[in-house]
Amino acid sequence: MTAKATKIRTAPARPAPLGEAEFRRWTPEQVVELQLLPYTSARALKERCYRRELWHHKDGGRITFTAEDLRRNAEMGACAPLSA
Repeated sequence: MTAKATKIRTAPARPAPLGEAEFRRWTPEQVVELQLLPYTSARALKERCYRRELWHHKDGGRITFTAEDLRRNAEMGACAPLSA
């Protein structure tokens, strides 16, 4: 046999599967109800999105949030602790 015929072929590496939460989208009303962001009304949340102060998606003209958007928004409000 030739070297070409005995070569073992391996399948290409697949990327890690994404979790179902990565495809989920929340409306501003759901974000306020589940307290995923520190806002008390959906209207205040929408106004921040209209002013482009928060990460969001405009799916068909409707504001929605992905898990990545919620993570980015949480990082924006994070403060470093004071050093002693």
